Amino acid sequence: MGFADRHEELPTYRWRQAPAGFATRRQLRDMGLRPGGQEPVARIECRSGKRFAWLYRIDRAAPKIPMTLAKEAALDRAMAARQTCPVCRRRYFFALPLRTLGSCLECHDGTPADPATYTQPAGGHRLAA
Repeated sequence: MGFADRHEELPTYRWRQAPAGFATRRQLRDMGLRPGGQEPVARIECRSGKRFAWLYRIDRAAPKIPMTLAKEAALDRAMAARQTCPVCRRRYFFALPLRTLGSCLECHDGTPADPATYTQPAGGHRLAA
C-alpha cells in the first residue's frame, strides 16, 4: 500500500489547530529545514476543506541544502529559457506563455515592446528594436 492509498488515513486538522511539533513545507523552509525524505504525518485543511497542506514532523526534518554558485547558475539558465522570447530574443522579468503563443505577447500580436518589461542583456549591450 503506497502513500497515495493511505493518505485518507492520516489525521486531519482544521486551520491553526495542528498540534505543536508539526509544520508545513513553507513553515519548515522558514525555519531553515526541509522534510528530508519523510512522508507527511498529517494534513491541515483550510477554506472549508477545499484546500489542504501536508504536515511534517519538525524533529525529523533535515537542514536545507545551501545554494551553491553552480545551482544558482543552473537556476538562472532554466529561468532564462522561460523568460526569453525565441523570436526577438528579449528576456523579460516574467515567464512567457511559450506553450500557447510560442513567443512574447509583443511578437505574437505585432505591438512594440515596452522596454520596462524586459531586462537588458549582461554586458550592457542594447538590443535593437
